Amino acid sequence: MDLETVQFSFGLAALVLLLALVAIRLSRRLGTPSLLLYLGIGLALGNGGIGIDFSDTIVAEQVGLAALVFILAEGGLTTRWSNVRPALGLGISLSTVAVAVSVVVAGLGVHLVMGFDWRTSLLWGAVLSSTDAAAVFSVLRGVGVKSRLSAALELESGLNDAPVVIAVLLLTSTAPITWTAPFLVVYELAAGAVIGAALGFGGAWVLRRAALPAAGLYPLAALGLAGGAYAVGAYAHASGFLATYVCALILGNSRLPHRASTISFAEGFGWIAQIGLFVMLGLYVDPFGLPDAIIPGIVIGLIVLLLSRPLSIVAAATPFRMTWKEQAFLSWSGLRGAVPIVLAMIPLTAGQPTAALLLDVIVVVVVIYTLLQGTTLPWVARRLGVVDVGKAEEVQVDAAPLEEMDAHVLQVTVPPGSKLHGVYVAQLRLPQSATIGLLLRNGEPMDILPTLRIQSGDQLLVLAPERVRSATEERLREVSSGGALARWFRTGPGGSN
Repeated sequence: MDLETVQFSFGLAALVLLLALVAIRLSRRLGTPSLLLYLGIGLALGNGGIGIDFSDTIVAEQVGLAALVFILAEGGLTTRWSNVRPALGLGISLSTVAVAVSVVVAGLGVHLVMGFDWRTSLLWGAVLSSTDAAAVFSVLRGVGVKSRLSAALELESGLNDAPVVIAVLLLTSTAPITWTAPFLVVYELAAGAVIGAALGFGGAWVLRRAALPAAGLYPLAALGLAGGAYAVGAYAHASGFLATYVCALILGNSRLPHRASTISFAEGFGWIAQIGLFVMLGLYVDPFGLPDAIIPGIVIGLIVLLLSRPLSIVAAATPFRMTWKEQAFLSWSGLRGAVPIVLAMIPLTAGQPTAALLLDVIVVVVVIYTLLQGTTLPWVARRLGVVDVGKAEEVQVDAAPLEEMDAHVLQVTVPPGSKLHGVYVAQLRLPQSATIGLLLRNGEPMDILPTLRIQSGDQLLVLAPERVRSATEERLREVSSGGALARWFRTGPGGSN
């Protein structure tokens, strides 16, 4: 590789990144997931356009799996436990029971349509069974779906990759599947969860006590721990994907210094991983082989859309007393994205006979049905009445430690729609040891009086000792979502010390 090649690569990468950022804004206006535009950029750069040659299957698979690790890490770090906890049982059911039903039903459809043997058909069904969080939430952002449904979808997309990857690896292997296979799956999932939890809690404990010399190092440490969880899980023959998600989920909900900065960095890194992944997949896919996959892709996609996904939702959600409208929305929300395309490369690398056709079919399914479902998902949510009207954006609280004082500075920005708007300072009822040190409105400091009303867009610096930090954050979030009369009466007017 000479200097000119390096210069060209950097210039091309910068151009692709800028085009991808433009694609994000364009996708918001069109109401479609931006991932399709990234895929289009890759196709335009590859054999169907400029002609950049990228055909190394092993490199594509490994880069794709690495990108999925960091996408999962971003998903875990940005997931608030208090939001998803009420839907934990449903999320686990969607990522286990629903996956099993989906693999069987989709595999049966592939067997009837394509005439493959059962093992190959179930392999196709497994590849088709994983949903994509980025695709769903890029469409639903701003729609305001009810919290239980959005939490269930978030958990499903974060948790279902692990069992699907295990299923794909088992079915790709030429070794016979014996009665021990279910126990192996249970072990890999359980061990992955334990490893992720251990590294998450241990990493959070270390980061709280070992002050790093720069605030920008905390996000790197968090991503390093999440990536390390994948490696430890893989070495232990456990689910590295589940270990990554659990570790990131714990870190993201721990009292880490500079938590908001860590989450912002993780979101940016997640965007880069998504953009790079889909551009790479577009480069790898041969567009001239896609026409032969259009008809099988449409038929198999219909089987997944109208049979496999709905039946899996019924099996997983009915025990949780979900209404038929909620189940219908969950069924329509099963968007496919990067995960099935990357998983299709596993049998391709292993030399599975139908793998090349599988990859083309998966690309067709992702493009056609993401367009169909992605453009209609907000409309479907409103028609089914699963939109939470007036739902406020959650208040974001960043924390910077004051080591010698054993205290924290909480930086709070009041978002649009927050019920903090109009609340008097006296009505906040913060713990007695916590105090507002500064309130900026339109960049100007305000006199902090008990009669001062907080407004949307205000920025506050709240000083809180370590012992009441959690209570202070909780109170701010309670008022933001419930107003001045939010449940704070358990400790009386003075709060808790």
